[in-house]
Amino acid sequence: MRAVSSIVIAALAISASAGPCDIYGAAGTPCVAAHSVVRALYANFAGPLYQVKRLADNATLDIPVLTAGGYANAAKQDAFCGKTGCVVQRIYDQSPSQNHLDTAPPGGAVPRPDSPVNATRWPVVVNGNPVYGAYFEGGQGYRNDNTTGIATGNDPETLYMVTSGTHVNGGCCFDYGNAEVNAHDDGPGTMECVYFGTCNFWGYGEGTGPWVMADLEDGLWAGNVRSNPTDISLTFEFVTAMVKGGTEGFALKGGNAQEGPLTILYDGPRPNGYQPMKKQGALLLGIGGDNSDSAIGTFYEGVVTSGYSTDAADDLVQADIVAAGYGH
Repeated sequence: MRAVSSIVIAALAISASAGPCDIYGAAGTPCVAAHSVVRALYANFAGPLYQVKRLADNATLDIPVLTAGGYANAAKQDAFCGKTGCVVQRIYDQSPSQNHLDTAPPGGAVPRPDSPVNATRWPVVVNGNPVYGAYFEGGQGYRNDNTTGIATGNDPETLYMVTSGTHVNGGCCFDYGNAEVNAHDDGPGTMECVYFGTCNFWGYGEGTGPWVMADLEDGLWAGNVRSNPTDISLTFEFVTAMVKGGTEGFALKGGNAQEGPLTILYDGPRPNGYQPMKKQGALLLGIGGDNSDSAIGTFYEGVVTSGYSTDAADDLVQADIVAAGYGH
């Protein structure tokens, strides 16, 4: 099976149409969540990426891709929203699991629902196509506590997001990934999210950040101890941030989403008290597991896989992200 997967991955490497989830699927670690406000993450995806709500009358509209496997139809959003403005009401899951993200409900840290992001706050281009990033300014977040296929217990998974190295803060917590199903802090090991920002309360990497870290609940970890100098600061305008959760340990990877490969920032055992994991399988974006919502950040795309991805697949996914052509 490994040999077959390697051949398929090699074929995908020369296919201009393959998306991140095609690559991971061919490697035997299919996406069970695939969210993006800018592009399709499968070559054949032709559905809606997200839904906007118009502030003037609360009308909603799904924003599709321009073509199968393509980019968000920002012109359709602009025509609908006009000068009255819109918010992003839902981010659709492109995977067969249909784990869509809606605005987050109240939680243990913040006992009120979170707000949606401004749909037109952050214009960018992807491969020359005008699109909008999801720009979090604090008090905003998305969640799904009733998912399908997301890892639970000590099951392995890989998570990545494309984010910004210039729009960050030290608030808790700009996360994407696996969290508690009750929006409360259920203790160490009940989360496994990719975090990006400058929070150094629990752990930290080299310099002043921002860093890729794993939010494992009751701790943001750059390694298995408080400080990890190999977890370098990533200040690129567009950043690929990745967490890989294995059955016996975890890994962190990161890099420039506009050029070059991923760097291994950590690969080793989990901190004391976090093995085995107790993942619960909810999904969130922009917030902590207990609805802590003081973080800022930008989200463009992200996936969660079933199983621990190969380094070869990760490298091809990074190459696909670079080829997508993020810019301004």
